Amino acid sequence: MLRRWQLNRGIGLCDPQVNPHCSNSPDWPDARRLRLLSFNIQVGITTQRYHHYLTRSWQHLLPHAGRANNLQRIGSMLGDYDLVALQEVDGGSMRSGYVNQVEHLAHLADFPFWYQQLNRNLGRLAQHSNGVLSRFRPTLLEDHPLPGPPGRGAILLRLGEGAEAIVVVMMHLSLGARTRTRQLAYIHELIGGYRHQILMGDMNTHASDLLVHSPLRDLGLLAPQIEATFPSWRPQRCLDHILLSPGLELEKVEVLAHPISDHLPVAMEIRLPQAQGGPLPPMLNASPVRKR
Repeated sequence: MLRRWQLNRGIGLCDPQVNPHCSNSPDWPDARRLRLLSFNIQVGITTQRYHHYLTRSWQHLLPHAGRANNLQRIGSMLGDYDLVALQEVDGGSMRSGYVNQVEHLAHLADFPFWYQQLNRNLGRLAQHSNGVLSRFRPTLLEDHPLPGPPGRGAILLRLGEGAEAIVVVMMHLSLGARTRTRQLAYIHELIGGYRHQILMGDMNTHASDLLVHSPLRDLGLLAPQIEATFPSWRPQRCLDHILLSPGLELEKVEVLAHPISDHLPVAMEIRLPQAQGGPLPPMLNASPVRKR
């Protein structure tokens, strides 16, 4: 069933884009640590009150001077992380000044590898996308449109090889509970064969729904974060998550007080399985991923 959906929706293996201006990918100071961040950046729009959704709605269609400054602020923050999941980024349309925001942030934060997933193509008006930034070349990268109305997607990235490989799925799920259940069932099929799993993104629901009342409930995932992420100016709901399988040891988790978007970013530092340790992480020596 999964393969039929993939064929129907055009899922494909893909290569990460390479940042030619990036310095050489550094060795990890501790080969068993991975620093993660997930952030819905709302295409670089600052929202500080609910009425801004109306009064600043034009910024979703037209360029504005503050967007470049916001991206600079985001880029400065991202430099502290190894793997970043971005939601609500623009892939290069009129509203962003024809700037691919994923690529731009990769350059600002000196990430060697990046990938933009285009989920809703409105031509010159908007290029609704997800994005990933990585310090390390993935051994597998896949682009997955999610079940439901067009416009939602997930990026699957694998680090390392063999039994201790880590699968990371970065996503932006639907608002509706029924559609979200279908999307999580699809994601369950993607990751079920891996021992070490990380799910990151704007999931539009609380952790209890994800871990207890969704198709993910039999995976034993952990949701260490308890702080709210939305709305950024007065957080009341925890909609943005980084979920871990039990074999990945948590070092630190926090919701960052950076109200640049209408969501707050979630940051986490984890310790990798012992078999992944050594002078260099296995993902640095991995062969390039296959081209779609």
